[in-house]
Amino acid sequence: MHEHLPVLVIVVPLMTALLIPLLSRFGGVRTAWTLVAAALGFSTYASWALLARVGQEGFVRYAMGGWLAPTGIEYVVDPLNAMVLVMVSSVGVLATLWMARGLAVDLAPERRSGYLTVFLLFVTGLMGITITGDVFNLYVFLEISSITSYVLIGMGRRRQALYAGYSYLIVGSIGATFILLGIGYLYQATGTLAMADLAERLPELFHQRNVLTAFAFVTVGLAVKMALFPLHGWQPSAYSQAPAGASIFLAATATKVSAYTLYRFVYTIYGPRFLIDVLPTARDLILVSACAGIVFGPLLALRQSDLKRLLAYSSVGQIGTIVLGVVLLDPAGTAGGILHMWNHAAAKGALFCVAGALAARTGGTRVKDLAGLGRRAPWTGATVTIAGLSMIGVPLTAGFQSKWLLATGALEAGMPLVVPVLLLSSLFTVIYVWRIGMLVWFAPDDVEPKVTSEVPWSMRIPGLVLAGLCLVLGVTSWAGTWAQAAAEALLR
Repeated sequence: MHEHLPVLVIVVPLMTALLIPLLSRFGGVRTAWTLVAAALGFSTYASWALLARVGQEGFVRYAMGGWLAPTGIEYVVDPLNAMVLVMVSSVGVLATLWMARGLAVDLAPERRSGYLTVFLLFVTGLMGITITGDVFNLYVFLEISSITSYVLIGMGRRRQALYAGYSYLIVGSIGATFILLGIGYLYQATGTLAMADLAERLPELFHQRNVLTAFAFVTVGLAVKMALFPLHGWQPSAYSQAPAGASIFLAATATKVSAYTLYRFVYTIYGPRFLIDVLPTARDLILVSACAGIVFGPLLALRQSDLKRLLAYSSVGQIGTIVLGVVLLDPAGTAGGILHMWNHAAAKGALFCVAGALAARTGGTRVKDLAGLGRRAPWTGATVTIAGLSMIGVPLTAGFQSKWLLATGALEAGMPLVVPVLLLSSLFTVIYVWRIGMLVWFAPDDVEPKVTSEVPWSMRIPGLVLAGLCLVLGVTSWAGTWAQAAAEALLR
């Protein structure tokens, strides 16, 4: 069975999602949740097994139906997408655990089975994007994940959720159209859709207009999907209005998978020299956009009174940090961007678990309702504190390692001005994390906490695991070593 894990990691949750509507009619929501947990549990096992296999063999290839690329569709696992696949599947399992008791926070009973089906399809779409070695297959999985994310966001209790989902549908469809047009131009120029074949054929065609246009279209489309500044307008409403369980997974993984796709196009398909020798203007534009997001994301977060909107704006800055790794084109910088995907997934997933706990206990997510949280819910208070410190990049947390690599890479790449940009972003992050920390732990004694007790353990454990990961990744080197191996493979 192990030789088929690259396809089973997708097929098992996909087929399970098709069975849930039928089986849940007999067993209800509990059956639906059990099926989702089992399917994602298997995918998580398969992802870690593939990570171990890549560590031994360097990469894993799987030809669908025995047809080798470019004739058939090939699934390829290398150090980069092995990391992303583990991230998506693992966070998916933790979000599912949170939903065991968390579905009742903001979902009507009659919607819960359908919601779980759509959620499983969403996770499957993101894993498919990660593992495929064919650009059109990537687009198909992108559409699966996009359509299901629109539905998930629109399933919230409030009317604003429907509006947020519809707005994201419009903007996301525009982004997807750009990506599809870019893929079409690539096929027109090369006659192939396999990533490995594209990488071989494109260098001779770099100066053709359709090849340059394809890069521009794909980059703009992915910038929309990952909410890269200034194309981030859809994200605050989407994150703040999505049901709590969906927002945990959405915030931790979705934009990171789009960022991974940009890494794949820049490094694997076009090659790292493309942005240096052929289209340096594009490199400069992406760099400016990333740096602007790094500064303005946390700056906009300072103005927010809703916790989920605050976290959404902070994600704009974190995505800019990840995208820096694309344009530095340096081993340390590229490794820093890749590592920051994991670090941000852990920290932001933990913080959205806290937002879900706040919604469960107060019916809303106002920042001021965190006052006194540490006295009544110390586990939840510890989660928000550790994850917040990692967002800043405090030493001994995960965020420090990735930001250190990015700063080192910027200096080695001859871009020293990136370092003060990272420091300024951390300063703004300190301000809103300090504000939250003071509310959680040092609220005046005469303030009656809105949160009067901890949420159930099934809703606490996911946040604690992710916060613990922020510490583990900060004091160990294995993730950084893996990210450096992924960077070296991309830059070869």
